[in-house]
Amino acid sequence: MDRTSHPRRIVPVVAAAAAAALLVAGCSSSSGGKQSTEDTSGVSAGKATTPRMTIAMITHAAPGDTFWDTIRKGAQAAAAKDNVKLIYSSDPNGPNQSNLVQNAIDQKVDGIAVTLAKPDAMKTVMGTAEKAGIPVVGFNTGVQDWKKQGLLEYFGQDESIAGEAFGRKLNAAGAKHTICVIMEQGQVALEARCAGVKKTFTGKTEILNVNGTDMPSVKSTITAKLQQDKTIDYVTTLGAPFAMTAIQSIADAGSKAKLATFDLNKDAVGAIKAGKIQWAIDQQPYLQGYLAVDSLWLYKTNGNYSGGGEAPVLTGPAFVDKSNVAKVAEFAAKGTR
Repeated sequence: MDRTSHPRRIVPVVAAAAAAALLVAGCSSSSGGKQSTEDTSGVSAGKATTPRMTIAMITHAAPGDTFWDTIRKGAQAAAAKDNVKLIYSSDPNGPNQSNLVQNAIDQKVDGIAVTLAKPDAMKTVMGTAEKAGIPVVGFNTGVQDWKKQGLLEYFGQDESIAGEAFGRKLNAAGAKHTICVIMEQGQVALEARCAGVKKTFTGKTEILNVNGTDMPSVKSTITAKLQQDKTIDYVTTLGAPFAMTAIQSIADAGSKAKLATFDLNKDAVGAIKAGKIQWAIDQQPYLQGYLAVDSLWLYKTNGNYSGGGEAPVLTGPAFVDKSNVAKVAEFAAKGTR
């Protein structure tokens, strides 16, 4: 698997979770006396025996975006293990997402996992959560802002690093002119991806803003751009559903442009196998969802937090292309990649 050259952080939360699953055993004597066991981990038979907790996961997901289904599956798996009641809600509008966080605070939840796609809209409510004594972790979006807003931890991808890796991949592919399709103008993670591409790609990078909540409009906008400029030889999309739409746009425009994308879903994995998508960057959303919930459980039950609260835990980027897509497809079929 082709990865960027930056060092990958070890995820101590995963190690802590694995350690928590062990039972501490002792013998009464060395001569075969009665053996006794004591569960000091709060975990029995792979399930938490700690008191029931409530964790709110609040994201900026747009309706119908399948990327977030994978994040939720990871979060649900951790919640099932940790005896956690998981409350999930989302809204792509920054102030609306902030209101959802306030609702969770009012419900006196035990922890909050949040994305910071519109960080300015979240500043005040993050302060409210801190005053209420509710631990908050960030994930997926907000790698530049989580520490500023007082979050305990962050799990996700540095989108600038991912974009730069993508740009280098375009260079290696011999690309000369790409359009980078942003489906939500002003969303910090998406803007950072395209900025990263532009930084390292030696060819021409054009930003194409589209309305991500209107897929027919996305299709027509990309098609029109490709019909207008035949020098475009690569389309860069920032989400798997948009990549699948771009496949149709390329065909409708009669374009010879190739396609590469950020993020995966089952359909995109199939398109990589078929050669319709050249590669995708995988930030491992299942892992992000799992770690966000599991870290709050570990913090509340054992005082653990990763990186000393000083550095993010990076879950990507990693490239998926024809060389490794068969293995990834096995997990995508289960809905976990």
